[in-house]
Amino acid sequence: MNDRPYHHGDLRRAILTAALDAITADGPSGLSLRDLARRAGVSHAAPAHHFRDRTGLLTAIAAEGFGLLAATIKEAADLKDAGVRYVRFAREHPAHFQVMFTPGLLRADDLELATARALATDALRTAVAHVRPEGGADDERLAGIAAWSMAHGFATLLLSHNLDDAVAGRDPEEVFRTLASMLFRSP
Repeated sequence: MNDRPYHHGDLRRAILTAALDAITADGPSGLSLRDLARRAGVSHAAPAHHFRDRTGLLTAIAAEGFGLLAATIKEAADLKDAGVRYVRFAREHPAHFQVMFTPGLLRADDLELATARALATDALRTAVAHVRPEGGADDERLAGIAAWSMAHGFATLLLSHNLDDAVAGRDPEEVFRTLASMLFRSP
């Protein structure tokens, strides 16, 4: 009888899911492939077979996250809706969100990550394109930075519980929508 764990099905997905659960609970800093193998019920070598190392695993999580974010924002009706969707994404995918924006954890030259990041950036640019600042292209770029900063900052503060008192039981997406209405007016 073999006492080694056996896994059938999508081992890559099982390891990603275990990693997302671990990151949600403890953050990415304590993530270990050996612990993930134990959580997923597979041999300690299985995660390395799929991701090579911890950086490869975190890069795969970030690439998946940027893909999910791009798909979410692509459906936005306008800039406010894109911001709300950004905040919703962060709330629904906190582990992805945390890893995506910690470049020191990732392989910067990974093609899958670069492609997914570009798709998310394009979706955000499309949402911002509806805002017409006075100064032309340079101001459009700055408007994009301002919109992203607002959505990202709000999401980050929300996830770190720094807005618990300010939001005080209200729907965070509605709070963000109100803030966005104060600062960005659609044509």
